[in-house]
Amino acid sequence: MKIVALVLAGGEGTRLYPLTAEHAKPALPFANGYRICDFVLSNLVNSNISTIYVLAQYKPESLMKHVQKAWSPWFAQSEGLIKVLLPPSNTLGGQFKGTADAVVQYLDLLQAHSPDIVAVFAADHIYRMDVRQMIDFHRDRDADVTVSALAVPVEKARSFGVLNAQADARVTEFHEKPKHPPTIPGNPRLAYASMGNYLFDPQVLERVLLEARGRGETDFGRDVLPRICTAQGVYAYDFAQNRVPGVQDYEERAYWRDVGTLSALAAAQQDAMGTRPRFNLWNSRWPIRGEYDAAMLEQMRAWEAQESDVKTPALWHAARRDRHTDERVPTS
Repeated sequence: MKIVALVLAGGEGTRLYPLTAEHAKPALPFANGYRICDFVLSNLVNSNISTIYVLAQYKPESLMKHVQKAWSPWFAQSEGLIKVLLPPSNTLGGQFKGTADAVVQYLDLLQAHSPDIVAVFAADHIYRMDVRQMIDFHRDRDADVTVSALAVPVEKARSFGVLNAQADARVTEFHEKPKHPPTIPGNPRLAYASMGNYLFDPQVLERVLLEARGRGETDFGRDVLPRICTAQGVYAYDFAQNRVPGVQDYEERAYWRDVGTLSALAAAQQDAMGTRPRFNLWNSRWPIRGEYDAAMLEQMRAWEAQESDVKTPALWHAARRDRHTDERVPTS
């Protein structure tokens, strides 16, 4: 199955100023040498998705350098591809006008790949996710669109896209940052929030984006998803059901954080600290990769090249589910 991933990394992150004075939000340092974008890229690579385009716009220089330094080495000896895309020169004003507009500008690139599924993922969240489980959900329901979602306290839901889903997970309504979020039936304290990660049937994606362009719509959450819920097969994938190997018992299940403010970023960084963190950055069975890992990879390849002329096999393509060096530690 051919999957092409588009990672939306063009956000300015105004609420993170002054950190974003010189960097795009996804390129901001997080902890231990990792940048925010490393989490979505690690999840895609660990899920065996090897064709990845990162769509950048605001102050893209540091993001481009990071992808080249931290991620290109993993793809150097494989058939995979990772590339940063900027707004095409013929784009009005040289800018993407929104998330949907960014994707429609590269529809010809998607068509050239002839994918079975297009993954459109946000670049600015902290989490681990086996994307293949979401893909299985999408295929089992023969969905046109699948949105990954998570139950959040209703008072926090105003910052997200919020959806209504039936018992079979079919989405009937999508509201972008509503003042009064609809709650989960039977639980008035929670709302179902979009994580900004979508799977699309390629033909459906092309059609709805061309329709959106004709209507002057530019954003997935504000424009496209609210409009297509009744006409297309849109489903909600419950992120709480996602399981990745190597997660310790003391970690928070289905950990996901939108680090769009200074306080949210600081809180997520705190979550990754200590001997029993809510979110453990070290997990050899579902690794988060960054610049240090790429430097180590290049050093290993240099050593092996000195010892043998045998080409080093590609190491990037998936998480090591067969390793048991980090089996669960006993709880106290």
